[in-house]
Amino acid sequence: MTTYKKKDARAWARQNLVGCSAVTIPSYSADLKRLNERGIRHDVERVVELGFSYTLVCAEVAITAEENAQVTAWARESAGGKLGLFFHAAFGTLADNIEAVKLAEKAGADLVLLSYPSTFWPTSEQEIYDYTKAFCDATELGVMLFPIPLWGFERVHPAGMSLALVRRLLKDCPNVVAIKAEQGFPMPAGICEMYHHFRDEVVISCPIEADAIPLMSLMKLQFSGTSNTQWMGDYYPRAFDLARKGRFEEAMELYWKVNPARQANGAASGASAPGIGTLNRTQWKYQDWLAGFNGGPLRAPSLRIPDRFMKSLRQGLVASGCPVTSDPDSAFMVGRHPC
Repeated sequence: MTTYKKKDARAWARQNLVGCSAVTIPSYSADLKRLNERGIRHDVERVVELGFSYTLVCAEVAITAEENAQVTAWARESAGGKLGLFFHAAFGTLADNIEAVKLAEKAGADLVLLSYPSTFWPTSEQEIYDYTKAFCDATELGVMLFPIPLWGFERVHPAGMSLALVRRLLKDCPNVVAIKAEQGFPMPAGICEMYHHFRDEVVISCPIEADAIPLMSLMKLQFSGTSNTQWMGDYYPRAFDLARKGRFEEAMELYWKVNPARQANGAASGASAPGIGTLNRTQWKYQDWLAGFNGGPLRAPSLRIPDRFMKSLRQGLVASGCPVTSDPDSAFMVGRHPC
């Protein structure tokens, strides 16, 4: 159950959607038949320890709606009032996502990150509008819009989600509380346009830490997420908080310190699965494991992470002075809390 009414969602987000969001990728048993409760609770507690204020319960990992709700319930219990939870609307159809979000609401989710299924193939802005509004109408939770080239909406408009479409959705969907603005990624045009037009209406999130900290010299950002920044330890919550408080020079000192890790991440992310328009959740899971999270296997279909990238990601953390495990990479698939 939410702590706010649907009609008050935007005001609630203005007050409470502050800080940085991690991404929690569920852990599974060694035979992949069931969830790994100890591993999941360990990861949630680690997110809290590092200073994040929210985490996304990642659903792009061959998980059922019921299992996703169970992860949410464990996360709610483990974090108590120290961490807000995003439901990840990344299931196979609109109906599936509506079913899953209702379960997540009961389990303790606070907000929604709205993704779009690979089977959703709109050829008009009206179709994108209809899908988005139908989902927003079906949930009591506040919703974060997520314009990004991953969805392929550029066949409809070069920005994927045009200014006019976003304006219409904000008008007609009062529980749209934030925009994770990545139109034109990797260029910063989306965040700049959304901030320029809508910063006084909803929370504007720049999830890319490499962009967010520099942009905070010009923009008043209160929230950043969701992305895999927790693999760099507590760097991002610290740097983001410094920048929010006007201590930009100190934030940038931290920013440049972790640049070796940032460059290693960029190289691995851009080269491990080129041109297929997806995210390598195995890589994210490995990166988290390096920083003390559980690790462990993911269900098929899941991408692999080549050994050369594992080595470069580890060395990037070492060069950045970030905490990194001394355990051998062979321990990653076992996990810290094997089940």
